[in-house]
Amino acid sequence: MRDYELQVDPYRPGLGAESELRSLLLWLGEDETLRREARGRIRSSAAPPAAEGTPMGSPGFDLLQLAVASGLSTGSLVVSVLQWQASRRRAPALTVRRGPYEVTLTGEEADDPETLRRIVAVLENGSGDADGDHDGTA
Repeated sequence: MRDYELQVDPYRPGLGAESELRSLLLWLGEDETLRREARGRIRSSAAPPAAEGTPMGSPGFDLLQLAVASGLSTGSLVVSVLQWQASRRRAPALTVRRGPYEVTLTGEEADDPETLRRIVAVLENGSGDADGDHDGTA
């Protein structure tokens, strides 16, 4: 199993991190290539400072944890996430983490095959270069 964390930028316009992540989790559950291969849950990450008008200590559910079967390619997951972003009126930026590596998907990456290749390489093995000497950012 591979573990991924997906997090919505809470400061960008949109429906709110929890609503966006619930929508993404439903989307992934309906994707036939991922349905049997990925399990996810939404949880609260480290609580950010309370925004003005928000009660102190109010939990925010802003992190989607995915456990993905090793037989499913990282590319399939990334493509499904990008398709979800394309379906949104205001696509939120998502930070995808696997181990110490992370990339931020804005939705624009879907138009560039080379960028997609680098993102998948970083998330699969920490390398964005064919030789494996990339620093872990895409």
